[in-house]
Amino acid sequence: MSFYWESTVLAIIAFGILYFLLNKYAFGPLFSIMEQRRQMVLEQMNAAENSRKEASAEMEAQKQALAQARQEANEIIEKARITSTKQADSIVDTARAEASRLKDEAVRDIESEKNKAIASLRSEVGSMSVAIASKIVEKQIDEKSQEQIVDSYLKEVGSK
Repeated sequence: MSFYWESTVLAIIAFGILYFLLNKYAFGPLFSIMEQRRQMVLEQMNAAENSRKEASAEMEAQKQALAQARQEANEIIEKARITSTKQADSIVDTARAEASRLKDEAVRDIESEKNKAIASLRSEVGSMSVAIASKIVEKQIDEKSQEQIVDSYLKEVGSK
């Protein structure tokens, strides 16, 4: 094998021209498209990162809103419990006052009826005493007869 320097130089020149043409017409647009693609991927990655941060911030805000809503719900429940307790106490106090009023009224009615009965009994005993005295005076009898008359009147009063 022999070495031809002319063919080597021609191959180097042909390679240089091919490289120049590829660089001008093929590599430039290819590298430009690849650079655009790289920029687009970077933008998408940045957008995804921003979306993730926004989602994280939104999730944190929702957690806070939920915690606040729970706290408000607990406060409402506590207020309702306190109100119901107050109402129950009020109802019980009203019922006690009403029961006490009814009891006092019943005691007054009983006392009134008792006083009426005593007054009626006194008037009856008074009229009987007068009747007994008049019979005693009429008959002017001895002590034994007088006891019999008193006993009969007491039996008569007992039967009424």
